[in-house]
Amino acid sequence: MLLGIQTLTAQKDYKLWLQYNKVTNSKILNEYQSAIKGIHAFGKSETIAIANKELQQGLSGLLGHEINSSTNENTTNTLVLGTVNQLSTVLQQNTKKETASINNEGFVIKTIQSGNKKQILITAKTDTGVLYGVFHFLKLLQTNQSIENLAITDSPRINIRMLNHWDNLDRTVERGYAGFSLWNWQKLPEFIDQRYIDYARANASIGINGTVINNVNANALILTPQYLEKVEALAKVFRPYGIKVYLTARFSAPIEIGKLKTADPYDVEVQKWWKDKAAEIYARIPDFGGFLVKANSEGQPGPQNYGRNHVDGANMLADAVAPFGGIVMWRAFVYSEHDADDRAKQAYSEFVPYDGKFRDNVIVQVKNGAIDFQPREPFHPMFGAMPKTPLMMEFQVTQEYLGFSTHLVYLPKLYQEVLESDTYSKGKGSTVAKIIDGSLDNHKITGIAGVANIGNDLNWTGHPFAQANWYGFGRLAWNPYEDSKTIAEDWLRMTFSNEEKFIKPVKEMMLESREAVVNYMTPLGLHHIMDTGHHYGPGPWVSNLSRPEWNPTYYHKADKNGIGFDRSSTGSNATAQYAPEVAKMFDNTATCPEKDLLWFHHLSWDYKLKNGETLWNSLALKYQEGVNQVAAMNTTWNTMGNYVDEVPFKEVQMLLNIQHKEAKWWRDACLLYFQQYSGKELPKGVEKPTQTLSYFKSLKFPFAPGN
Repeated sequence: MLLGIQTLTAQKDYKLWLQYNKVTNSKILNEYQSAIKGIHAFGKSETIAIANKELQQGLSGLLGHEINSSTNENTTNTLVLGTVNQLSTVLQQNTKKETASINNEGFVIKTIQSGNKKQILITAKTDTGVLYGVFHFLKLLQTNQSIENLAITDSPRINIRMLNHWDNLDRTVERGYAGFSLWNWQKLPEFIDQRYIDYARANASIGINGTVINNVNANALILTPQYLEKVEALAKVFRPYGIKVYLTARFSAPIEIGKLKTADPYDVEVQKWWKDKAAEIYARIPDFGGFLVKANSEGQPGPQNYGRNHVDGANMLADAVAPFGGIVMWRAFVYSEHDADDRAKQAYSEFVPYDGKFRDNVIVQVKNGAIDFQPREPFHPMFGAMPKTPLMMEFQVTQEYLGFSTHLVYLPKLYQEVLESDTYSKGKGSTVAKIIDGSLDNHKITGIAGVANIGNDLNWTGHPFAQANWYGFGRLAWNPYEDSKTIAEDWLRMTFSNEEKFIKPVKEMMLESREAVVNYMTPLGLHHIMDTGHHYGPGPWVSNLSRPEWNPTYYHKADKNGIGFDRSSTGSNATAQYAPEVAKMFDNTATCPEKDLLWFHHLSWDYKLKNGETLWNSLALKYQEGVNQVAAMNTTWNTMGNYVDEVPFKEVQMLLNIQHKEAKWWRDACLLYFQQYSGKELPKGVEKPTQTLSYFKSLKFPFAPGN
């Protein structure tokens, strides 16, 4: 019997933030029950039927009793909660008036008076907008907000809001820490796993409208008829939820599956091959979104193999999908295979000269920072440097450099930090958010992508709190100006409890967690000092890899004189890639934010920080602070057992214990290594290591996940 109880409790994890548990606050419950007597759905599409079913399911759970629903197929795109069973003139007038101010994916939720009765109207220009409105309305109830007088008008700020799955055809997931890929290619297209439907539903609940289902390190087989038939089956599942399917296109596919001798974008036969392939895909999937491409990066084939450039490659593919309304997302994650003076400068150097030369249906996808999804990076200098080209943000939701799914790290704090960064490209207030939502440079095509942290684990993301990163990414993709604090609170209320004694401390724990991981891994601007290949644990000593920029020693440059990468005007001059106001700030140690100090400057161990401490002491104290922060997270969580079901409570408890142990590992290994160069004692307050540096260097992890 105990096993059955545990299974039932664990199953709740599968529901993510869509728990729909009965409201326990009696005053709020009475308000909801008085206002909601039934649902009347107007419209005949599959999406409207899904929206109606979701609303009925959600309300039945939240109110504790079944909710009746009726359907009228003669009019479209409206749901009414009240006692009406037909769209009256008053309702129709309200619908037309309110939807004038929203875009095609927006929605209106409004309390209206019809005679002596109130109704709640959920309406939109499209059925997908209604679905988004339903999920928003249910969120209000899940978070115990009043619905007495509603007047909500909301539209997404960004067009393309997508997940990038780094899933391989053998079901392994590159940088995946939550099991195997969701997509069971062997059983598709005939077998439609319920998880596909639940995946689509979860994404729709946070406004995600696109998914790239295969790895950026692509296998050309995905473009063969055998696999396109399977992709078509997934697209059919996702379509009613407003989600388009995209594919990563391997640039050398014309050779590998097309039997051509070249993939040169100037070759007429190659151009024809891609046009024919696009036509073949769109014949199967009329709403296919387009291609994502990783080219000439980390050994992947691309136009530079043929003496061409990124514009040549991107525009060729763009021409192939343009007749069908498709787009090409061309990744800017490139760095030299030769000994470049600074890897951080490469993408800017390769792409900025081509500003304005890409086709109208090309969007350049840029990582949030110039290196590679580090715990903290300054915003990428390409943001603000290409005003004639739409740039698409690429965040990583999966925790490749952040302790995998064993560490609790609330990433919307990272996302918000980047989105709020001011590029000064058109003066003060030219934030990264304004660049990616198109408002700064008047771009019509806008996008944001998150590298997914989803696998086939029961709870989808490995760590129960990693669900918050998927959820938070979706919320910020919809509105990049949202506050991560609000998002954290909503997620906690929807997933666990509305009790204030739970919400306040656990929300603070979440908001602190990202800073904690920066402190115990890469404080004061250190970066990319993770161990080789798998990026699990510290490896600041690694220096024997074939390419200089693969080695952690390349990034921290610790020696007897100090530590840090000099990217100032006296070093690689990477600061010059930013607008003058930003460059000036980063270039000067007096004005450079201390959180970015060692990213831009190589400083002596005795350099004094603003707190009066030397750099060595400050570095050591930051590592200790990170360990202390995780210990505090442990203490907080250990008092929350009354508010959380037993299984997830114990899971998080065990994972926090691992995180605390590994935070100490990071602190001890890094400080012992850097101490060789500083020659200084650890300051008061920093715990002494219990192992030797040679011990930490001897640790090997050949089977670390996601490698």
